[in-house]
Amino acid sequence: MLRPRNKLVLVATLAALCALTAYGKDKPRKPVPPMSADKYAFHDAHPNEKVTIAAEPGDTDETLAKTRLDYYHHGFMPIRVIVTNDSNDSVSLDDARILFVAADNYTENAATDDDLQRRLFSKKSVAGTKIPMPAPIPSITIHHPPVDKQILADDDDFGFTSTTVAPHTTAAGYLYYDTRSIDDPVLDKATLELRKVRFASTNKTLDTFDIALKATPKEKQTASKPAEKK
Repeated sequence: MLRPRNKLVLVATLAALCALTAYGKDKPRKPVPPMSADKYAFHDAHPNEKVTIAAEPGDTDETLAKTRLDYYHHGFMPIRVIVTNDSNDSVSLDDARILFVAADNYTENAATDDDLQRRLFSKKSVAGTKIPMPAPIPSITIHHPPVDKQILADDDDFGFTSTTVAPHTTAAGYLYYDTRSIDDPVLDKATLELRKVRFASTNKTLDTFDIALKATPKEKQTASKPAEKK
């Protein structure tokens, strides 16, 4: 029979080992499969070119991606970009500029991995988390995965897997925009502009996609208006 103190030590040790095992695992994460771009509230369709691009801001619990790091609460607006290519030619995003344009025309490029790392890095995360143990067992320190590796892992799981969208397919990926210097509400009258999207085989540049990121009062009124009785 174990004495109460020995039981406590055993339980604490097992708990620490479980915690260490949990922190050591970092399985790939799967985003919600994208729908066709025209199914999203905010999209811009180019019927003649048969390409539609949508934008879904990650500012709610329903649209916020389950990433390893909390970009939104560190001042970055996550935006999922969904590209549906219904044409017979591949669409290239190699030269595309995807810009967040605020209400006052303040324009922001998507953050780079270095931008994200500088913001999210902290000495506390490097130091790790200490788990106190009953004496005489010393405390155990759990070392978290480095921020840069978590950012790269998030990019692998949630970013675009390719800059080419094949014919009759839909591709999606998350981008992050530094919105700390933009007055709240950040999305009010803001747009996402995609310039220099082109067809891969001909290098023909498509017209700029201009996507509103928040419904206008008129759109809200229309959406909430009850159907007329016939």
